[in-house]
Amino acid sequence: MKIGLFIPCYVDAVFPEVGIATYKLLRHLGLDVTYPEKQTCCGQPMANAGFEKQAVPLAAKFEDLFSGFDYVVAPSVSCVAFVRINYPRLLQHECETAKRCMDVVEFLHDVVKTDRRLGTFPHKVSLHNSCHGVRELGLSSPSEAHIQKFNKIRDLLSLVDGIDIVEPERPDECCGFGGMFSVEETAVSAQMGLDKLERHIQTGAEYITGPDCSCLMHMAGVARKQGKNIQFKHVVEILAAGL
Repeated sequence: MKIGLFIPCYVDAVFPEVGIATYKLLRHLGLDVTYPEKQTCCGQPMANAGFEKQAVPLAAKFEDLFSGFDYVVAPSVSCVAFVRINYPRLLQHECETAKRCMDVVEFLHDVVKTDRRLGTFPHKVSLHNSCHGVRELGLSSPSEAHIQKFNKIRDLLSLVDGIDIVEPERPDECCGFGGMFSVEETAVSAQMGLDKLERHIQTGAEYITGPDCSCLMHMAGVARKQGKNIQFKHVVEILAAGL
């Protein structure tokens, strides 16, 4: 099984440690991982801003660059959701590469089906369920669906020694980032971020974790401005801790 590691541009530029942890974790599990050079943005920012045509050449480049892999794995639910859901429409044909693009959580949970003990993280951690992960990739059960609860992120975190996993009240409510939403509706976005942050803090957690750096970045910015004493780590950093 050949895996192409897709590291979204904002992860590469702002959170490189998340990309490194993803590679480290996949290699630890004995997987054949390659990081293709010259990969670029998936095109999500352009499309979200209303400039879909500018995303088309990026989608075509992505399809070509990752065409030789069995799976394309990335530590970003929003980028994976954009690729898998929107590329067929943007490119106007069936996209085999986009079909094989998966977030690292769903890949480890659904394909690798890992059940071995992973790292060590002796801390209380509040789990953040990013909107794209819940409602587009199915990482956890959306509350409005009224179905039996499940959470693939929690399942993986339970393989980490010493961790205490909690969830906030209204666990799948948006943090307010939403890409362009946080730019166009700054005040609303900031208040949503503060409300979500407070619910995480009320759990007594030392850390907030989740599958998307953008949500964590948004809440971390609110926390710094408000002087809140809580830390943030992408879920893959916790899964890889101490390996």
